[in-house]
Amino acid sequence: MANAKLGEALRLLGIGDEARRVYVQLLELGPAPLSAIGSAAGLDGAELTAAYGELVDAGLASPAGQDPDPVAPVPPAAGLEILGRHRAAELDESRITVGGAFESFRRQRLAAYHDDLVEVVTGDAVGPRMRHAWASARGEIRQLDSPPYFPLPSATDDALATLARGVTQRVVYSQASLEYPGQLESAIEPCVEAGEQARVLPSVPVKLVIIDESYAMVSLSIKEADVHNSMLVVQPCGLLSALVALFEQTWQNALPLHGRSVRPAGLLPADRRLLRLLAGGAGDDVIAREIGVSRRTLFRRIQVLMARLGATSRFQMALQAQRAGWL
Repeated sequence: MANAKLGEALRLLGIGDEARRVYVQLLELGPAPLSAIGSAAGLDGAELTAAYGELVDAGLASPAGQDPDPVAPVPPAAGLEILGRHRAAELDESRITVGGAFESFRRQRLAAYHDDLVEVVTGDAVGPRMRHAWASARGEIRQLDSPPYFPLPSATDDALATLARGVTQRVVYSQASLEYPGQLESAIEPCVEAGEQARVLPSVPVKLVIIDESYAMVSLSIKEADVHNSMLVVQPCGLLSALVALFEQTWQNALPLHGRSVRPAGLLPADRRLLRLLAGGAGDDVIAREIGVSRRTLFRRIQVLMARLGATSRFQMALQAQRAGWL
């Protein structure tokens, strides 16, 4: 089970299947000759060389001494930082590519478009269209979520009703979503506990909802959504395919906020909220406000949770909490 979790974590960081197998064996056997590591991983020749080279490039492995053999894992902090930057760069590149493609589309065709592929929805029509979207979903809803929010009091109830019908919901929240006053407690946590698959990133490239494979609703931009209160409804076409690809890459780069996990004995809802806010990168003032305590009480709670998890830093505490199923 531990190896499976490690393999999934490495996959999310972009490490290939063969390299993941080699890294697991490095942790179990290293320092050891590369040939012995490859034999344990079921690899040899060019495959083994390529897999080991990938780990070296990622900063996760190196020779144990002056000679090329034996090899060993290295402390992962620097390597993980490099991997994180690579994933962030990939996401930025995707954001620029899709954003550029859409801007070109909008300049060349949107103003003169008269068929049903793209529809502009504005003002009071936005709310009913959003409610209809949730009601019409049959298989899956994929969403990139960030403030500002359209004033729709029934939004959480609509999402919960959709989950109750068995529709899968995958949502990537921005850090601003978790920090938005009351949003975590009143909207995000109820959906996560009802089965929503939730992840978080410091920011999302666009406010987006994809309904099944049928259509997408996308704000012209987060800033424009606040100023103009408008969105596009995109029917199946090349633009919809690009938006689906953008969501999937964003999903792969995001940190999970697990739902329906086994609650550890004695973990208060406020402590679970605290851990989710920490994992999302929220600051101390925001966390203290969201769980309703003073900064001094917040620090005491963090120290208690760190002790329970055997962590020596907040970052380590967040990782340990995720591994323990507390998030």
